[in-house]
Amino acid sequence: MRTIENIKAGKNYAAVSVGRMDQIIEHELPMGPNVIQGKVFVGQALGATGSELSFQTLVPGQDSGFLHTHKTHEELYFILKGEGMYQVDGEQFAVSEGTIIRVSPDGKRALKNTGTTDLVMLCIQYRANAFTEADSPMTDGNILPDALTW
Repeated sequence: MRTIENIKAGKNYAAVSVGRMDQIIEHELPMGPNVIQGKVFVGQALGATGSELSFQTLVPGQDSGFLHTHKTHEELYFILKGEGMYQVDGEQFAVSEGTIIRVSPDGKRALKNTGTTDLVMLCIQYRANAFTEADSPMTDGNILPDALTW
């Protein structure tokens, strides 16, 4: 079983590694009496305070195992490798590398690998409706005068 590797941490940051994308399948996530092979949550290891994120690999023919919703979290799914079908609220559509899906908390969702190679995805979940116009990256960011020190 692969584990998250702590790379470096400081007052204002943390860096970890889950391994190469082809190694995500080596992670195991205990969920109640079951173990999900190929899934790893990373937010706690990073000390993330505004979101959770996970990586998951589905082998050819595998699906996520169940439909699910959330109480308060919206999710973004990034398909990093492979191809499959995404199901939300009874509708299905094809996904492949580069596809990004946003699902609100009430969306009934699931993912299936319909390809011949592993499907690898990144999922970011965060509290729905938390951002306002004031949170725009164009107004929230600060460009500093400090020189880069590579």
